[in-house]
Amino acid sequence: MSVLRESLDAAFRTAGLRPTAQRYAVLEFLARRPRHATAEEIFHAVNRADPRASRATVYNSLRALAGVGLAREVASEGGAARFEAGLQPHHHFLCDQCGSLEDVPWFELPAGTGAASLGGRAIRGYEIVFRGTCANCEK
Repeated sequence: MSVLRESLDAAFRTAGLRPTAQRYAVLEFLARRPRHATAEEIFHAVNRADPRASRATVYNSLRALAGVGLAREVASEGGAARFEAGLQPHHHFLCDQCGSLEDVPWFELPAGTGAASLGGRAIRGYEIVFRGTCANCEK
């Protein structure tokens, strides 16, 4: 059994989510690709491998995976939603010029940062999205 397969199987077990063939195919696609794919790109890739996978099934799989933290919808402005495997925490950088979305290594915010302005809200997690100009566009 491959390392990726073992990792995905363990992730499904830990999340308590049944690993249907479609959910597995979607999560495997996300885990194998470092770029942030749209739901349409995921659908076409999964559907090529298994023509029985419908658009609705892929969207439902993304929703189920995101609901338990195995996939994440990445914030992007004005474009189609993008998704990634939620297996490792990290932040993002969004280029204002070309729209590229890059991973930024995870770092914790200092304890109590902004707590007073949260107004008693219960926070389950956070992600920082930096915006600016990427290195390629800056040249």
